[in-house]
Amino acid sequence: MKIKKIGHCCLLIRINDLVILTDPGGFTVEQNLIKGIDIILITHEHADHLHVGSLRQIISNNPKAKVITNSGVGKILISEGVEFDILEGKSTMKEKGVLLEAFEGKHEEIFEEMGQVQNTGYFIGGKLFYPGDSYHDPEKGVDVLALPVAGPWCKIPDAIRYALKVKPKIAFPVHDGSLQADKIGAAHKIPEKVLAENKIEFMIMNAGDEREF
Repeated sequence: MKIKKIGHCCLLIRINDLVILTDPGGFTVEQNLIKGIDIILITHEHADHLHVGSLRQIISNNPKAKVITNSGVGKILISEGVEFDILEGKSTMKEKGVLLEAFEGKHEEIFEEMGQVQNTGYFIGGKLFYPGDSYHDPEKGVDVLALPVAGPWCKIPDAIRYALKVKPKIAFPVHDGSLQADKIGAAHKIPEKVLAENKIEFMIMNAGDEREF
């Protein structure tokens, strides 16, 4: 599996012959130029995860790509005339032999009920777990965890405790697009230190980085 971090929560994932793009939100633009995408996977409707203009451009460049998401996002896509498939609850599907599993995880609190929308995490190929904006435990072995490390609902101690609970072999940072690149500091360095002490590799990835897992 190869993962390129476009930025924030927008990831380009290559597994076997399948190419997946996650959460094309408003914090990134490179996704608008990518071709060869099979699946566009969207965890929830917040603007940093779903930017409809970007989604339209991606579909224009990849007319055979499937949009896969939950019912909350689906309501928006219906109003925009964008076709999609539902993957939510505890449902699964296979694309090009790659298993995609849904895990409903409550969006972490921003403030009380503010911003509470349906959030669906996805387990990809039995290897990568991407929880969206949640600290949901899939309660199964995780090789690679996309770990949220910043945001209005996220504190570093909570992120670290979440990773320690899930116990992936490797974690890498996501949801850090609101941080200035030259001041990202503790959001990467503290998880790197603490997780390493607990035998979890924290692989720092900045926007534009690509790694093989």
